[in-house]
Amino acid sequence: MSRTVQCVKLGKQAEGLPAAPVPGELGKRIYENVCQEAWQLWLKQQTILINEHRLSMIDPEAQKFLQQQMQAFFFGDGVEMPGGFIPK
Repeated sequence: MSRTVQCVKLGKQAEGLPAAPVPGELGKRIYENVCQEAWQLWLKQQTILINEHRLSMIDPEAQKFLQQQMQAFFFGDGVEMPGGFIPK
């Protein structure tokens, strides 16, 4: 049985995530407040950030950067698109 959440990103009741997507307090907040549709939007945004900034996911600084961007995407003012990025 799926559960619903009041999604902070989309501002509507929608199907919640089946589990916390990341460990720690941020993962718990996302699990409780973000719907699956908004999480999919984040995954697309994350891919753009990784590719445009040429991030290595084994680098702790890159992981920290993405976590900060995730926090801003869901609970802050949003993320900045990389300079020169042109969506297709």
